[in-house]
Amino acid sequence: MSPTAQALARTYSDREYSDPWQKVLDYCRVREYAAEHPDHGRTRVGNALDLPPSRVRGWLDGGMPDPVRGIQTAIDHGWLDPDETTTAAFVDLLAHVLAGGSINDTFVPAITVDDSVTTDEVRAVFEALGVDVLTRNAEVDNRATEVVPAADASVLGRCLVAIGAPVGKKVGLDSFPQIVWDAPKPVRESFARIYVSHRALTYETKDTRVIQEDRSRAYLCDLRDVVAEVTGEPVSVGDGRVTVSAAAARRLAKPDRTGSVPSSSPPK
Repeated sequence: MSPTAQALARTYSDREYSDPWQKVLDYCRVREYAAEHPDHGRTRVGNALDLPPSRVRGWLDGGMPDPVRGIQTAIDHGWLDPDETTTAAFVDLLAHVLAGGSINDTFVPAITVDDSVTTDEVRAVFEALGVDVLTRNAEVDNRATEVVPAADASVLGRCLVAIGAPVGKKVGLDSFPQIVWDAPKPVRESFARIYVSHRALTYETKDTRVIQEDRSRAYLCDLRDVVAEVTGEPVSVGDGRVTVSAAAARRLAKPDRTGSVPSSSPPK
């Protein structure tokens, strides 16, 4: 389920329209009618299309509704009807948001970085979507360092919401967005690797990793199913946690610079 213009439009709120997508359609009707009848003023256009002349006036004078502007920005970036590379980047960014980030009430996504998930890793995902990044709180004590888009942040965040990412608190999400399941297996594997990197506890004496989440059992089962499916190794759910077996964790481990997968202990 890729971002669509309709879903993106419906992330906006509007005082005049209960469905912001209808506002997009009305704007397009006005612009098309005006192009065919350049000598008609706001009253004649409004009467012809059964729209208030006061609303038509702004659109004839170059005004553009926020949902239309957002859709145009998304089109310019290739975020609507994305190709395979862009879709994979959306799934990676979704993993970062669900496991180690958030989308605030102005639709700006922010990803927390540390030694497990670095700024360079997150920057690469944003750059694959055509945006540069800024870091914040890097020099602030007791605050997590976050990576945020440097431009078009709210439109990118709205695209994420359009494919199922939550705004604000994430604990109400009971399942992974459908785009995760629709993605090819290598993309799901990247999703799982990112998620585990953000959330899993590590141990000095074994490779088994544990993810503790204040989420519904249904959500934890989705997490288990994704990790188990892409690794082909045991993963279990119980008592608010997902246990990733040592074999599964090793399959998800990031290769080091030599191309080999590090292991902290003998196989268990």
